[in-house]
Amino acid sequence: MSTPDAPTKTISDFESTLSRADAAVASFEQDDRTFIHVLRNFLRRNPTMIPALVLLVSIAAFSIVAPRFFGIGALSTILKQVTVTGFVALAQTLIILTAGIDLSVGAILVVSSLIMGNLAVGGVPVLIAVLIGIATGGAMGLMNGLLVARVKLPPFIVTLGTLSVFTSLKLWYSQSESIRNADIVEKSPGLLWFGQGYNIGGASISYGGITLILLAGLLWYVLNHTAWGRHVHAVGDDPDAAMLSGIHVDRTLISVYAVAGLICGFAAWIAIGRVGSVSPIAFETVNLGSITAVVIGGTSLFGGRGSIVGSVLGAFIVGVFNTGLSLAGVDDYWQMFAAGCLVIIAVAMDQWLRRASQ
Repeated sequence: MSTPDAPTKTISDFESTLSRADAAVASFEQDDRTFIHVLRNFLRRNPTMIPALVLLVSIAAFSIVAPRFFGIGALSTILKQVTVTGFVALAQTLIILTAGIDLSVGAILVVSSLIMGNLAVGGVPVLIAVLIGIATGGAMGLMNGLLVARVKLPPFIVTLGTLSVFTSLKLWYSQSESIRNADIVEKSPGLLWFGQGYNIGGASISYGGITLILLAGLLWYVLNHTAWGRHVHAVGDDPDAAMLSGIHVDRTLISVYAVAGLICGFAAWIAIGRVGSVSPIAFETVNLGSITAVVIGGTSLFGGRGSIVGSVLGAFIVGVFNTGLSLAGVDDYWQMFAAGCLVIIAVAMDQWLRRASQ
């Protein structure tokens, strides 16, 4: 007769035991609140702080080592020197944000400049020649994007191949001949417009440098305040998650490479004004220079995190180091050594910051 009462007794015992249990909500102690932890999270949330501090420290250091460095003339010269690299770095930033890389940006720039120069000197109106050159840059960038997005080839392999293709095209198209400054001045001086400028307090500021700042501001707004910019970051951070959230990953990648090509095409006009002539062998190091500026500027090579402002600051850091070391009497190979060390340190810093969220 006691068997039917067993379940009731068991439930009663359980309820009485449960009433005496601790009702506190589970909590987890934050046992890693060291200064290094806080600093790492702060720098991860504000990636432009690192290149900004490096730039300020570099200017201060070189002003002590080489007193001639801290002058209006030297600083304005740096601005002119980094203009072309800065433009290409902006294009490279868009691509690296998607976890890609473009080794052909320098060849795109040179091909576009050759087309602009030959058409303009040959009698085509400057504006039309420039538009055709920019469109050519966009078409070459579009080719890279289609190969990466549609054919599913790695960006490094694609752009390494198109680098050779575009280099061959520029040598074939130009017949390895340059366009002299005298011919440009005589027949199409409008190509040199961005090399001109005005003086402010003894500093010479070119229209190309001003345009670099304006374009950087425009791209900053687009990446931070438009749907396309959010898509670019999402694709670089996790393409699978981006696709599941409704983002057209392939379309975004293609548009990024095409826009980067257009920027390089426009940079060709800036380059003609900066140098004053057009050569098929010019700007052969701008590829590495742009990647260096982007990495030093805090953009992650793994995609999804970066800053347009940081890339511009990175370009200035490279210019400051080159000019400062030159004024200090340091040989060219040590300048290359310093640039390489900067890249390694920047990548190591990126890895350190990535662990902040792990």
